[in-house]
Amino acid sequence: MRVALYGGSFDPPHVAHVMAATYLISVGGFDRVLVVPVFSHPFAKALAPYERRLRLCELALGWMPGVEISAVERSLETPSLTLRTLQHLQTAHPDWQMRLVVGSDVLAETGKWHAFDEVRALAPPLVLGRVGHPHPAAGPEVLPQVSGTEVRDLLARRAEPEAAARLGALVPSQVLEYIEQHAMYRG
Repeated sequence: MRVALYGGSFDPPHVAHVMAATYLISVGGFDRVLVVPVFSHPFAKALAPYERRLRLCELALGWMPGVEISAVERSLETPSLTLRTLQHLQTAHPDWQMRLVVGSDVLAETGKWHAFDEVRALAPPLVLGRVGHPHPAAGPEVLPQVSGTEVRDLLARRAEPEAAARLGALVPSQVLEYIEQHAMYRG
């Protein structure tokens, strides 16, 4: 089985995440896209609570055929390391042929990752081009220029009509509803 491992903070998930999963299923030739929200960020990034981000991923992506939201990192040693997650998945699913999905904006950070050469050997990266972040290893720019940082900034200013309108274009409606219901990202 060909599996795309799509990890990240998903803090919160936005339209580029949805577009990436759609691309992987429709064009990438994968049988499954495994969305893996990070449990404990290895660079000590402050994140919204894990269970909330997991639920946001379910709302944003879980409805898509071929996409599965995984809580695998909840049960692994912390901080979460991509290599540790891949090793666990390889042991649990020896029949999987895994590829690690990364955006072209992330390639500059792989030097900071734990044992990236081993990660590359277990799940060769599939680099999705992101507008504004050209890279020779990436294909065409299939992801828009949007980030969790931008979305969190807009959420902090959501009372402003311009910020609210932009949020409506960048974040799935069910995700925005959940964020409001649970008073998340209040700045």
